Amino acid sequence: ADLALLAAMNVPEVTVARRPRVALLATGDELVPPGQSPGPDQIIASNTYALKAMIDAAGGEGVILPIAPDREGPLGEAMQAMTQMDLAVTIGGASVGDHDLVGKVGLELGLDRAFHKIAMRPGKPLAFGRVFDRPFIGLPGNPVSALVGLEVFVKPVIAQLLGHAWAPRAVSARLAAGYVSDGRETYLRVRLREDPAGPLAELTGAQTSNLITSMVSADALLIIPAGVSHIPPGAV
Repeated sequence: ADLALLAAMNVPEVTVARRPRVALLATGDELVPPGQSPGPDQIIASNTYALKAMIDAAGGEGVILPIAPDREGPLGEAMQAMTQMDLAVTIGGASVGDHDLVGKVGLELGLDRAFHKIAMRPGKPLAFGRVFDRPFIGLPGNPVSALVGLEVFVKPVIAQLLGHAWAPRAVSARLAAGYVSDGRETYLRVRLREDPAGPLAELTGAQTSNLITSMVSADALLIIPAGVSHIPPGAV
């Protein structure tokens, strides 16, 4: 419809922005691609496909790179492949365990890390900085943490690269059931439904960061501000 209107108004050319290319690098020996049989202690890699879909919908072009193993040499080579992209995003390996090597290898490659770890839930291990003179975001490996991290941090960067501002649409809603938070800024997955008293937000079940189904059945994120520990039922 937009293109039809432009043509009808006799506008032969319009100003456009190139879709920024976003590298998606999943890390971890425990990951195998869909279609393969996972061995002991392995799981199917799923995050990159959801993240690519979200990036593409936000105006970028998600580029899924091969899974990088938990070894410094191959991981460094895999991260080098991100140099041709406009934004580098890693998934997993951003915490502080023995096999969480993204930060260590990134620093060896010249990563200028602005921060690592943030007081939010889910998504605490998230890292941000610049590498290869490009913006870099290290997302956590847990599925919900990765998807929320992309929504909150990656989408604004894509908008900046496209030359415009981005902000989520905010609505007020009542919480159907009470919730106890740990004081961090918390993003709950909820369903919104209409109610005579206004929109009602219902939790999509357990809110653990590994439960993809909590995202599948959600149509909104409910934000509990930092410092708030208890929200009673019916609170707006």
